[in-house]
Amino acid sequence: MTKDNTNDLQKQKNASVKDAPKGSDLKKGDATYKMSRRDALMMSGAALTGLVIGGKANAQDMRGSHSGHAMPAATTAKPKMKMKKDPHAGHNMGAMKKAKPMTYSNEVYSYPRGNDFYARSVNDWDNWEPGLPGKDYTPVVVPNGSTLPFKIVDGVKVFHMFAQEAVHEFAPGLKAICWGYNGQISGPVIEAVEGDKIRIYLTNKLNTKTSCHWHGLLLPNGMDGVGGLNQRKLLPGETFKYEWTINQHGTFMYHSHTDTMTQEGMGLTGMFIVHPRKEVEKRPDRDFVIMLNEFDIKPGTYRPDPNVFSGYNTLTFNGNCFPGTEPLVCKTGDLTRIRVGNLSAMDHHPVHLHGHAFEVIETDGGIIPKERRHPETSVLAAVGQTRAVQFVADNPGDWAMHCHMTHHTMNQMGHDVPNVIGIKHEKLDLKMNNIIPGYMTMGANGMGEMAKHAKHMEMPENSIPMMGAQGKHDYLAAGGMFNVFKVRNNLTSYKDPGWYDAPKGTVAGPASMTDLRRDGIKV
Repeated sequence: MTKDNTNDLQKQKNASVKDAPKGSDLKKGDATYKMSRRDALMMSGAALTGLVIGGKANAQDMRGSHSGHAMPAATTAKPKMKMKKDPHAGHNMGAMKKAKPMTYSNEVYSYPRGNDFYARSVNDWDNWEPGLPGKDYTPVVVPNGSTLPFKIVDGVKVFHMFAQEAVHEFAPGLKAICWGYNGQISGPVIEAVEGDKIRIYLTNKLNTKTSCHWHGLLLPNGMDGVGGLNQRKLLPGETFKYEWTINQHGTFMYHSHTDTMTQEGMGLTGMFIVHPRKEVEKRPDRDFVIMLNEFDIKPGTYRPDPNVFSGYNTLTFNGNCFPGTEPLVCKTGDLTRIRVGNLSAMDHHPVHLHGHAFEVIETDGGIIPKERRHPETSVLAAVGQTRAVQFVADNPGDWAMHCHMTHHTMNQMGHDVPNVIGIKHEKLDLKMNNIIPGYMTMGANGMGEMAKHAKHMEMPENSIPMMGAQGKHDYLAAGGMFNVFKVRNNLTSYKDPGWYDAPKGTVAGPASMTDLRRDGIKV
């Protein structure tokens, strides 16, 4: 065991009673924490992974930064979480060995022009003023998220990003210590306009090296962000500068490209939207952006596990799982665009929208020619892909929008539970009640109303039911990648209008005996 790990264990050993792990043998009034062999092993593992549980998280830890906007403090979670500070953070570790001198060529960078399918509305990108929201483009809408603010310095759009730890709430009752950009999971959406000269500063507040890749964007090789290939990695405490002129438009992404399994798996992902300089498609009234992602957060734990191979149990739209997802709201007649990007570790996502059909108009590689488009009701975004769909919202109501992988609309699903569908459990329940009062076999008829029962049961710490939230008409058996697309005839704002009141006679209900006799239905 290293000296640092030994010191971590000693700090845990000397912790006060309020900081002791749940289930330890520390009693009130004890001056020191008497560690069992099991506790010591647990603390050793925690030291090796950098996880420290205990102490009070200060307001900044619990809040994070929301693209420069103030956020309400997160509610208290048990056990309380403290961000661990690396003793080497901020030190110039590169000074320990002599850096190799950089070599450069005498070539001058020129824009790539070899493929006519690149999404471009102009042929010259060097003489444009910075594009402005409301004037040059309709700003995107980011449910459960935000856009990254910028300032203009000498004609250049300047952005500032931080890679940092942050406590993130996926849904009420489920939160974790993640790694995110500007304290947000997924990171804030970057918006630019074709022809913009952009400069992005990335400050590394993590205790490890990192870099950032601009996924799908055409730029100089040295700005591509693959740590070790295109650039030196950022050390803890360092700030790097990425800059280039945007010479395309479309739906793109950004993410860490250093130890990608870990860093993307902990949340270092985001969307990057570039609007055309000149109109290519009619400008939409509502332009939604959704990042698709997946995490594995075991009940009772407080960090995602990026090492799992399959069976991720926390599936998210913009870092939130239902019932924590914000609805998409439109007025009847709105030209609507929905952009999705998938940076899940292992899973593709067919996103299905009820009540409407749409055309897929764009991939991360460019615009799909109009003569090659066709109507769909589901769009498949494979890992590493983006897609943009467009349609007129012309059917009022509350419409489900969800991934059609059935396990992806569940929360913290236990994939190793036994199959008890259809068993006759009544006699067993009666006998078990003599031993455990209130015993009830779960899952014999599915898990659709698990959350209803969960409020009467003791749930594991930091966990939420697999499915469930109250809907307008009944309990809604959904979780994970599930949201509601709300279309209304009369809206004065795009705030959540509440549940839809359907016209009389347009809601399914019990069939009357008159109906059954009239139509010859025997039941």
